[in-house]
Formats: sequence, C-alpha cells, structure tokens
Amino acid sequence: MPELPEVQAHAERLDKEYAGTPLAKFRPITFTALKTAVPAPEVAVDHELVFVGRRGKQLLLDFGTATFVVHLMQGGRLKPDEKQSLKPRGGVARWVFGDGRALLLTEAGTERKAGVWVVSGDPETQEPLLGLGPDADQVDLETLRGLLAGHSTRLHGFLRDQHAIAGLGRRLANEICHRAKLSPFANASKLSADEQERLAEAMSYCIAESLAYERGRDDMSSSKERPGAVHHREGQTCPVCGDKVRAVEYRAYTVNYCPTCQTGGKVLADNTTSKFLK
Repeated sequence: MPELPEVQAHAERLDKEYAGTPLAKFRPITFTALKTAVPAPEVAVDHELVFVGRRGKQLLLDFGTATFVVHLMQGGRLKPDEKQSLKPRGGVARWVFGDGRALLLTEAGTERKAGVWVVSGDPETQEPLLGLGPDADQVDLETLRGLLAGHSTRLHGFLRDQHAIAGLGRRLANEICHRAKLSPFANASKLSADEQERLAEAMSYCIAESLAYERGRDDMSSSKERPGAVHHREGQTCPVCGDKVRAVEYRAYTVNYCPTCQTGGKVLADNTTSKFLK
C-alpha cells in the first residue's frame, strides 16, 4: 500500500499539473467507488481545484465547495486519463476538467477497496480522516514519547496504527524498526529514552529517504522499487551487519527484521504467537 512518502510526492505532482483547473464532471465507474451520499459530487462542478494535498495515506482534492478524499488502498492509483474510455480497465472513478484533461482512479486486483469520499467543511472531522493520529512526518521526539506512553502494544503494530501515527505502513514499519535497531515486537510503551530517540531519528530518516526517492520520479513507484534494507528481503544479506534478513509471516502482512541488528541475535518464531526461539 502506498504510504506517506509515495502519496505526498504524488499529491505534489498532481497539484502542480491540475491546481487552478475547474471541474467539469465527476463519474463513479464502480458501484463501490463513492463512499458518501451527501454532499453530491456535483457541488464541485465548475469550481477550480484549489489544491491537491495529503492526510495520512489519503489524497485530498479540494475544490473549495467540497473535498474529494481518495483512499488508494492496496492497488489504487490516480493517474492522468488520456483515453477516457467508457469502461477503463480497473477503473473506479474519473474526474474530467474544463480543459478536457481527466484523472482516473484505478485499482488493480479484485479487492475493490479503493474509494472516494466527498465531504464539505473540515475533512478532519469526518470519515475517513476522523480519528487519524498526527502525520508521521510532523511527529517530533516529545510528541512521539507521549504517543508511545499511551500504547502498550508491539512497536510494529504501533507504527502501523493510523489512529496513533498516520501515514506509515508495513514497509516503513519494517525499515524504521531496523534502522532504530529495535525489535518489531518490543513493547512501545516500555522503550527507554535512548530507544525513543533512536526511533524518532529512524522515522525521520526513513520518511525523508523515501520522499526524496519519490520526488525524483514522474509517477508513483511500485512496492518492489522502493528503497529499504529489510522489507521483503527475507533471505538476503542485511546491509548493516551481514546477517540474513528474516520474516514473520501473517495472513495479511509480513514482518521483516535482522536478528543481529534488532533482537540480539534471536530469531522470532514464524507464527502468530511470535515468541522468541533460542
């Protein structure tokens, strides 16, 4: 799933290309595309796109009278639509602008979870943004310490919890834990002051590294293209210590880590109990 860096860089590209252009029409292509009934998307027609922004992992298309909140989920992409065919492959929704250009929301695969919320007023007070934690790139050390103290849960889960910190996902959680030299299953609320500092530095570094990479592209990267030391690299050599990168497999995701760097050389059990093996 695209995370904060990928969505932020893409929002910047879209804003540069489309801001100031009036909306001619919005068309949901699938039955599940539009997640809201009020206000109707038509309230934005003939209004200029004020800006394209981001909150958490969601794109925001603000037309002044209404904001389209776009969640790409796992396989969604929002791209220029040159063909504007009646039944585009994987098409979810389309925005057509007054100058004839269009943006198409597509979703690969069969899950069909990508969608659009149309909201008026402050989007932060409404779904799907309601209850999001602070954006990860805005969290300083003191804020992080407060958040950690209130979450007695595994660190990897804490980093992926959008109500705790918004914008991070599986890849960045793996990379941040590795750079911070912390076990992904360490208790978030019990990290020492030094560990908290390492975590804050790792968050800042990994986000900045990924954002710089995305800003150097013309489009959003795929998961396999994104920089990293451990994510989806099980069996490969850790670039820091030379140990083998390991994995703990779950039904919906994988935790990747380096035993030498993160768990004192111990290997985590590859099952949902995730107990240490000697």
